[in-house]
Amino acid sequence: MKELLKKWDEISLVKRIIVGLIIGIILALAFPKQLSFIPVLGDLFVSALKSVAPVLVFFLVMAAIARHKKGQRTNMKTIVGLYLLGTFAAGTCAVISSFIFPIQIKLATGAEDIAPPGGIVEVLKNLVFQIVSNPIDALMNANYIGILTWAILLGIALRHSAEGTKQIIDDVAVAISSVVKWVISLAPFGVMGLVFNAIASSGLDALLGYGKLIILLVGTMFVVALVINPIIVFVMTKQNPFPLVFRCLRESGVTAFFTRSSAANIPVNMELCRKLNLNEDTYAISIPLGATINMGGAAVTISILALAATNSLGVSVDIPTALILCVLSAISACGASGVAGGSLLLIPLACSLFGISNDVAMQVVGVGFIIGVIQDSCETALNSSTDVLFTATADIRSKMISKK
Repeated sequence: MKELLKKWDEISLVKRIIVGLIIGIILALAFPKQLSFIPVLGDLFVSALKSVAPVLVFFLVMAAIARHKKGQRTNMKTIVGLYLLGTFAAGTCAVISSFIFPIQIKLATGAEDIAPPGGIVEVLKNLVFQIVSNPIDALMNANYIGILTWAILLGIALRHSAEGTKQIIDDVAVAISSVVKWVISLAPFGVMGLVFNAIASSGLDALLGYGKLIILLVGTMFVVALVINPIIVFVMTKQNPFPLVFRCLRESGVTAFFTRSSAANIPVNMELCRKLNLNEDTYAISIPLGATINMGGAAVTISILALAATNSLGVSVDIPTALILCVLSAISACGASGVAGGSLLLIPLACSLFGISNDVAMQVVGVGFIIGVIQDSCETALNSSTDVLFTATADIRSKMISKK
């Protein structure tokens, strides 16, 4: 048994995840009802990641700030700039895709009882209130804006503390990181449970009616991941961007696709940043921040579904209004994590730009829930993998500048 476990550990995590993926698909197709316990493995894996992520972020950020020395480079300005640029570029790409391939959708019901935000002011207001949230409440509810705020404040306050105190915080951060590695090592079993549940419960019948919409959404996200983002990376680093892009998609995007949670993927991204030898003082802050404001996938979803609604209702959209939608989708996407339901609940906000009533907009949200098994998976994979991609890009650029 020990030899078997040793050989299992020697196999790369990505290969093990692929094995879990294949087994999950086979079991879901062969025994969709008989093996009803398998989805529990996926639920346990996601819950474990979600439970450890807030504590990990809190102590890593606090430790990084506490030991930060004056004049030490962190690249955060560059990373935040890349996050905002990437989100806006993704929204713009989605608008262009919708103009080139205009589609109409059959509106669905079932989301009328959900309360979307009343406007962009409410979205930003929710974001501000998250900042001043009680620290215990922030940890319990995985409010990463609040967690980051308190971790930064406490880290600054602890800068002048005794070295022994800083060492204790560092030791706690290292211990939690070890727990994270243990949880990530169980990813193959978690992915097996998640893919089994997705295929056995949802099937493909419900998705076929929205095939064109799914193709447009996923296709646009692929363009962002394989064209837009590489261009941004190349401009910043003057290097071939694809080895880094593919590694981020492979080691971050795959797990994010199945967990469908940027928060749950924070530990995975932290581990990938460590493997890439990035500055821990930087990625300890940039990765949880990216899970909150780097939302290129969300910008794609908001723009495409809003414009699909206009096409379905025969509402004409001019170029100036489309440009406003690009900005609105980018700003809204940055606040998506602060609204229950994520990007789908921000669709009514975008629809209001074209005079579409909230009742109709909520039917578009209903469509979003139907295709969510694919839409949300691809969206999260794009969002989360880009967090690491832009963090690594800023690090590479910083090293290039320091060598000159």
